[in-house]
Amino acid sequence: MISRIQRINAFIKLGNFLKDPQNRDYLQELAITANRKNNWFTPVNVLGSLDAIAERFLSEENLTNWINQYPEPAASQKIGVIMAGNIPAVGFHDVLCVLMSGHTLLAKSSSDDPVLIPALLEKLIEIEPAFADYIFFVERLNDSDAYLATGSDNTARYFHYYFSKKPNIIRKNRTSLAVITGNESDAELHALGKDILQYFGLGCRNVSKLYIPEGYDFTKFFESIQAFDQLYLNHHKYFNNYEYNKSILLVNRVLHYDNGFLMLTENHAMVSPISVVHYETYQNIESMKGYLEENAEKIQCVVGDKNIIHGAVPFGKTQEPELSDYADNVDTMAFLTSL
Repeated sequence: MISRIQRINAFIKLGNFLKDPQNRDYLQELAITANRKNNWFTPVNVLGSLDAIAERFLSEENLTNWINQYPEPAASQKIGVIMAGNIPAVGFHDVLCVLMSGHTLLAKSSSDDPVLIPALLEKLIEIEPAFADYIFFVERLNDSDAYLATGSDNTARYFHYYFSKKPNIIRKNRTSLAVITGNESDAELHALGKDILQYFGLGCRNVSKLYIPEGYDFTKFFESIQAFDQLYLNHHKYFNNYEYNKSILLVNRVLHYDNGFLMLTENHAMVSPISVVHYETYQNIESMKGYLEENAEKIQCVVGDKNIIHGAVPFGKTQEPELSDYADNVDTMAFLTSL
């Protein structure tokens, strides 16, 4: 087994590589290649995602403090990982958990993200050649001793069927919400726009529903996010979704607010289509807290005032998870190190 200190040092060096300005041309080319494979992965978003990985996941302090909370597993196991691909390099956290815990990675890449994870792991092996014996990209995961699988509610049923005989973490659809009080500043509402729109709203940490007090006026919110307009008006896949969903709302005569690139409509469903955000009114904060507790299994994170909503994520921070912010709030490292 590669020693823990070797693993830590290798990932720190990978972070340093991503942060080094001399490597920017390489990363720019990587981002362009990823964009050719998936038009949702704009070069700006890809580079932003890689920067976030380097800063929050692979800094020496963050990585060391995080890994030192966990014991070494009794033995190295083969961990099958079915990766998501909804936002750039979203599968990296699972990769990091598997390899930092001393296990062997059997990775099944997402067809939506076939470029970034292989490139990062190729660079990791270049930094620490011993990892070559611990990293494999596979089509079938039959040889796995345990599984990490991320997918939709539908695919989760298949995962449970096929993987139920071995230890597993199987993740379903989740989304994120925001609780608005009406006291938010312009800066907070602008940051909420980022929570909604970053990565075109494709992540489970993107806000897809707003909970508002009775009589709330959306004018201030729309004014605060207007600066995002050109970014989304000029992205053809996003704007095609906007025009399609707008036509659906108009044909069905569904009441909605529209600022030219984002629509708000009252709807009980938590998950909304691209370019649409659902909203619902609440009577009081206590009833809102009860609702959040009842639906915790469907919620990735809640944006709002942490003095009012326990555990709320600050405005603008949903897509800035730390190492210990595990998907579906299930501690992946505790699972892996217990095997």
